[in-house]
Amino acid sequence: VQTAMVGHRAAKWSGLTCLLLALISSQGLRMSDAFSVPGLSPFRLRVNSESVRSLNTPALRTPLRTPHSPRLQRNQPLMVAAKASTTITRLEMPESNKNAWEVHKFGGASLADAGLYRTVGDLLIEESKGRGDGTVPTMAIVSAMGGMTDLLIGVVDNALIDMAKAEEALELAIQRQVGTLKELAPPEITDPIEANIRRDGQDILNVVRSLRLIRTVPSVNMELVTGFGEIWSAQTLNAYLQTKDVPCTWMDAREVLIVESSLDGLGEKGSASTGGVTPLWDVTSKRVINWWSETGKAKGFHDLDYAKQTPIVVVTGFVAITEAGVPTTLKRSGSDYSATIFAKLMSASRVTMWKNTDGVYTADPRRVPEAFPIESLKYDEAMELAYFGAQVLHPSAMVPCIDDNIPVYVRNIFNPSFKGTVIQGRSPTLKDRDAAIADHVAGTQGDGRKTVPIKGITSIDKVAVVNLEGASIIGVPGVARRFMQAMSTCNINVLMITQASSEHSICVAVPDNQGPAALAALEESFELELARSTVNSVSLLRDMSVVAIIGEGMAFTPGVSSTFMRALATAGVNVRAIAQGSSERQVAVVVNSEDTTRALRSVHQAFTLSGTVVSVGMIGATSKVASELISMLERQEGYLRENLSFEVKMVAACTRDKWVKDDKWLGMKLNGVSDALKDGETMDLEKFTEHMENDIHPHRVVIDCTQSSRVANFYDTWLRSGIHVIGMNKLVGAGPQDRFNTVKKAAGSKASQWLNECTVGAALPVLYTIKDLLQTGDKINLVQGSLSGSLSYMLKTAEKEPLSQALEKAIKLGFCESDPRTDLSGLDVARKVMTLAREAGMSLELEDVEVESLVPASIAAKMDAIQGTKAEVTAQVVELMKTVDDEWQKRVDAAKKEDKVLRHVGIVDVANGKARVEVQAVDKMNPLYRLKAQENLCEFHTARYDPDPLIMKGPGAAPDITASGIFADLIRLGRTLIYQF
Repeated sequence: VQTAMVGHRAAKWSGLTCLLLALISSQGLRMSDAFSVPGLSPFRLRVNSESVRSLNTPALRTPLRTPHSPRLQRNQPLMVAAKASTTITRLEMPESNKNAWEVHKFGGASLADAGLYRTVGDLLIEESKGRGDGTVPTMAIVSAMGGMTDLLIGVVDNALIDMAKAEEALELAIQRQVGTLKELAPPEITDPIEANIRRDGQDILNVVRSLRLIRTVPSVNMELVTGFGEIWSAQTLNAYLQTKDVPCTWMDAREVLIVESSLDGLGEKGSASTGGVTPLWDVTSKRVINWWSETGKAKGFHDLDYAKQTPIVVVTGFVAITEAGVPTTLKRSGSDYSATIFAKLMSASRVTMWKNTDGVYTADPRRVPEAFPIESLKYDEAMELAYFGAQVLHPSAMVPCIDDNIPVYVRNIFNPSFKGTVIQGRSPTLKDRDAAIADHVAGTQGDGRKTVPIKGITSIDKVAVVNLEGASIIGVPGVARRFMQAMSTCNINVLMITQASSEHSICVAVPDNQGPAALAALEESFELELARSTVNSVSLLRDMSVVAIIGEGMAFTPGVSSTFMRALATAGVNVRAIAQGSSERQVAVVVNSEDTTRALRSVHQAFTLSGTVVSVGMIGATSKVASELISMLERQEGYLRENLSFEVKMVAACTRDKWVKDDKWLGMKLNGVSDALKDGETMDLEKFTEHMENDIHPHRVVIDCTQSSRVANFYDTWLRSGIHVIGMNKLVGAGPQDRFNTVKKAAGSKASQWLNECTVGAALPVLYTIKDLLQTGDKINLVQGSLSGSLSYMLKTAEKEPLSQALEKAIKLGFCESDPRTDLSGLDVARKVMTLAREAGMSLELEDVEVESLVPASIAAKMDAIQGTKAEVTAQVVELMKTVDDEWQKRVDAAKKEDKVLRHVGIVDVANGKARVEVQAVDKMNPLYRLKAQENLCEFHTARYDPDPLIMKGPGAAPDITASGIFADLIRLGRTLIYQF
């Protein structure tokens, strides 16, 4: 059973839900579950099928009073239709006018100083010239000057404490407005306006002087005082227009706009729920006509030749009056609502909301830098976005335009050539949805590209969740009604409702500042049940946010919710509650407030509204491998973005001693990382880790370009925090078995990945091959080959020249480890063998590997004793190896006599559970015989590849080769992040 609570007020009132639930209870029915989502989505509940007939009665379509239902106050209709009380007397224009009015709205940010007032005035004059089809009658709805409303609120607040401070604050506000005014027009225009403003100032003082006596601020006082900001702003803009010799005047909306309001005060700044104000269309339209007949005629607007000139009328936004003549407002950010109200009254052809952004964005660009303007929206989608706090729109603004299908444009005052976002048309109703789905061209746009089912992702911050649960209330009718009645009685604004089957648990999302009151209301309502333990608990969770995806395409696209949930899981965001309206226009979840930004970014990427962004923290950022990798990332940046929808942002980089970070996580310039590190902070891995954990991007990667055991100890922490790790650090795969096991277990614990391919074969996919063989059911018996590009180069070169010279060349070419003793001793290859063995399923430690060193035992002690700088160590090692040249040459000559060559070989004997590293003399039948300098070769002897092994060969040394292996892992990771959605 579904009920669509039509109208912008319905979404706010828990009393409406309570009334519906009272009907269910009065019919003796029991619900299985119920849920509702924020905004205008229908409320859905489930009852037994035999009960549906009893619900399909006139009772659902007429006001219902039961002993348990809340009393409907005046101005609180059960259903508020868009056409209610919309009798409008249309304005008649002179015969020479061929074009309908156009309405433009300007917020405080567009009117912050004299320069911006000029920009707005010039823009209005240009817009009034039309678009090639004659001049256009133009109306401008203006907010108060930027910051003025807050200044006037300060006047009221100070009046409660110190009247002198209130007077100072008022004088500051007046001087700011008057100073701006005098920059725009000569004294003959500004003097009367300044006199008006100063008279208004005296009126304000008269109003606020009484506040100290009553020790409170009645809402009418606050609304009266703050409304002067719009009055002053309209006169200021009109003064500038007068200097341009165009027909113009200003209108005080409090003389014409009559409204009903069920809300007190201004409302919270940026409030998402402002639907308690309704225009009285009949009386308002008549007042507008009277204004036009009197003021318009007096200004000469009736006598204009509209083919050449057209009037510009500046109207105060935000302010209005009640039917009794009491000043009121349309609440915070209500000037958007003013604009669409006047558009309906003037039968306008369009409304343009001038903002400081290029339209309505797919997400808040302050939280999701990749967000971009939406080309078009339906009214319903725009209202949903506005309800969720999209700051570019007022939640109620769409309603007056819907009946007349007036398009609403959102454009950038600083970029007027950009077309912005157009809002027009309705989404299919529940009744028409199935037909719309049948007519929908599934999955593609006209150019064959895949359509995106959602238009935007947005959120409501500062939310609390109130939960009631108890196994003993299963099957008991009326629990949900009593829950919502408690909310309604205490005027709690319910943002979202979720109920488990059979009312075992019910939770609602409410504004955070109303959370304690909601909890107290439930504890009072269920006091007896709590005492008897019929209700297990009533709890309150604070510091929550609601995150929602919005778009009518969800109704036509299967799997949207699963993509949404998967994106949240990938970002490590825990969902506390979830709800989807039956219109399938939005899905909303409650998450911890600290996870909101990460959730928004992950979901934005998941629906391909932006490319996948990966935040990278690089350790060892000035090493040769890291430098090559950074160059590759810079060169391929455009390719990754255009072809893979994949973007890498360097958010932290460090060396052994220094580190730098981007506190905004927007990404440092890749070519500036090395210079930035010169002035970096003292290296601290804990702080580096904290920075990466706090990154608001959902996809974070640590790239480890070191061979550090201390860094290896952080792998487990990073992976368990949902941070991927890519690196060349062999001390993880070949370190202690316990640490290896811990890291392997952590990889995947939060959908994080550890990619270490380059630790064995540089750019060769050796480890991936082992995994593929095992996962496809093959049995590995033996893995062997030349696993060191540096040793491959040295032994190949030493066939024609001394070993020490070959070593020296390998060092100069960058083939060796930072300490060449790691290569000569066989330790580097032993670590690679260990990594291979463990990936093949063996369990062993480094001491279990038999290693033959190129350093004879006779000089091993001297070799180990070498100390000094890197250059000093390298020089001493080369010098000491010269003593080995003759002995090594004898081995080379002996092999030649047998038509063999010497090769350094790593062997993993899986069948016998052994591993070793040795120098072998191989003949021409061995694949290693034809190995080129710097090449690696790996043989896989398996049950499937027998007797002929699977052989993999390619370059295995040089920083650029290793860097390309890391880069390949990064791209491989990027693909999984893209295609998992």
